[in-house]
Amino acid sequence: MSEIAKQVPAAEFPVADVETPFQRFRADFFESRVAVVSLAVLGIIVFIALFAPLISPTNPYDLTTVSILDSKLPPGSKSMSGVTYLLGTDGAGRGLLSSIFYGLRISLGVGVASAIFALCIGASIGLIAAYYGGRTDTIIMRIVDIQLSFPAILVALILLAVLGKGIDKIIIALVIVQWAYYARTVRASALVERNKEYVEAATCLALGDKRILFRHLLPNCMPPLIVVGTVQTAHAISLEATLSFLGLGVVPPEPSWGSMLNTGCSHLSTAPHLTLFPGLAIMLVVLGFNFLGDGLRDMLDPKLKKSRKN
Repeated sequence: MSEIAKQVPAAEFPVADVETPFQRFRADFFESRVAVVSLAVLGIIVFIALFAPLISPTNPYDLTTVSILDSKLPPGSKSMSGVTYLLGTDGAGRGLLSSIFYGLRISLGVGVASAIFALCIGASIGLIAAYYGGRTDTIIMRIVDIQLSFPAILVALILLAVLGKGIDKIIIALVIVQWAYYARTVRASALVERNKEYVEAATCLALGDKRILFRHLLPNCMPPLIVVGTVQTAHAISLEATLSFLGLGVVPPEPSWGSMLNTGCSHLSTAPHLTLFPGLAIMLVVLGFNFLGDGLRDMLDPKLKKSRKN
């Protein structure tokens, strides 16, 4: 056999290319224009948030560069010190572009942090409900149904009225508001996976419940969880802006987009740019996450992927 193999050229033994799940996901991802464009936009947004102190024209926290005499300057105006403000200034004389960059750090940080904590809590509860079933599932899902029956903004307002103001308080409120969405999503996926052969094999091998839940069930429930995570991150950012707009979110003078909108509403007739540019920034970030979630859903759902190719 070895002599025959030596006589036959190696090119006549074709080697089959085995495509890994990561390579297949990457190929599907770059086929989706919506996902690619959304990810590029979000990449720029994350870059701005991380390096805001370096790329901002001015520091809105530096009182030596802020003058009340430069308040509410229109876009493209020069201050008394000769600095040109591309988007104008707010009521305190701070550059609106710099305030938007710094406010992005707060909005993005609050949205991502609350989404991660809510995902961890909700996914764990959803896995427990689906795996154990019975009374445990009934009690958990009734709690989820009760919470989802109330508007998210109403629950957040009540929680912040009790907890108080501050970034940490608003993250806690958003986690409590959002965990039920993840719990219901994971439970629906885990109910399908629970009756499959690999779970039965793991049970027969007497593996621990914790290992079965987080090493076997959870990885197979990740596709819908990723989609819900992107959408809920956008929801958290819009909720934070709404709560700050109502005066229950980020405490001034930190430049939150919601508080910037609140300040600009009283100057709509004289300085409309105070609400225009922060509103556009919120819309861009929220749309970026939503479009990314739509693109990921189209790729991770086999039915949608098949219809898109046809």
